[in-house]
Amino acid sequence: MQDFVGNSTGILKREFSGYFGSPVAYVFIVIFLMLCGFFTFSLSRFYEMGQADLRAFFDWHPWLYLFLVPAVAMRLWAEERRTGTLELLLTLPVTLVQVILGKFLAAWLFIGVALVLTFPMVWTVAYLGDPDMGAIMCGYLGSFLMAGAYLSVGCMTSAMTRNQVISFILSVVICLFLVLAGWPPVTDVLRGWAPVWLVNVVSGFSFMPHFASMERGVLDLRDFCYFASVMFFMLFANGVILQNRRAN
Repeated sequence: MQDFVGNSTGILKREFSGYFGSPVAYVFIVIFLMLCGFFTFSLSRFYEMGQADLRAFFDWHPWLYLFLVPAVAMRLWAEERRTGTLELLLTLPVTLVQVILGKFLAAWLFIGVALVLTFPMVWTVAYLGDPDMGAIMCGYLGSFLMAGAYLSVGCMTSAMTRNQVISFILSVVICLFLVLAGWPPVTDVLRGWAPVWLVNVVSGFSFMPHFASMERGVLDLRDFCYFASVMFFMLFANGVILQNRRAN
């Protein structure tokens, strides 16, 4: 167990430091912060709403992550395959599970850093009113978990191809389905012709109702289980794909 944790941590540190070894990481963070500010203050008209909360900020996260997270994930395995270093990596004295977890956690931590850097939003709403800080922290937690779910999808698609653009497109399409399946405008259309149980089943596969619950400040074990299940399933599929590549 100690070796497992040590090897996974070593890979995590190597991958995480690699993000900041190039300007790509800083460009990603700057773009993420600029888009968060633009959507929150310009499109959502944060100041005109007159509410001391960050709902206008969190509402955009599923759509921001739809493109930004796949952009982070697309290089995780596709780049290793393109440069031919995947075979070398898999011959090291580490297990496939350790490599997958190390890479995934490093990318997830990097996205978490970008999310933490949005803290001026919290200062702004605290200065303007008396917000429910518990609901805000719950929203951040939900956003971080949702980013992990997006990232796990990107990890799987990155393992499927050596072309980063194809990986990006596949990840966006899958994540878009998982968003739209529970997006209120889509579920409202489904309710017009589909039975309620079918609408509930379809929306149950979506990120949206689970994130919306945490965005409101509600901590429900079912939401945690959902995001954990998505990450587990996608990373398991990631491992199966890589195992088949190694066998061939």
